[in-house]
Amino acid sequence: MTFLLLSGAIICEVGGTLALRMAIKRALPWLPLVVVAYVCAFALLAATLSTGLPLGIAYGVWTAAGVALTAVAGKLLFDERFTWVMAVGVGLIVAGVLLVEAGAH
Repeated sequence: MTFLLLSGAIICEVGGTLALRMAIKRALPWLPLVVVAYVCAFALLAATLSTGLPLGIAYGVWTAAGVALTAVAGKLLFDERFTWVMAVGVGLIVAGVLLVEAGAH
């Protein structure tokens, strides 16, 4: 259940960030979606923390997955740059989160 809640928080946060990108050109209907998505993301993150998952792990996974998914989605949806250097950076973020999680056990 913990990682299901965390996954929901990640999806909402990435969705909110993508909607924020869309709201730059056209505020409606994107701006209300941004607000709802971020509220849901934080509510789900709070619910995740209430299950006992340590803050460092929950927040680390949330932010790392958000960065990685947002960068890839930006390339796919908005044709933004995604270089090999950025791909290495995403890999390092994932590796860092795995190290934090492994160190917590």
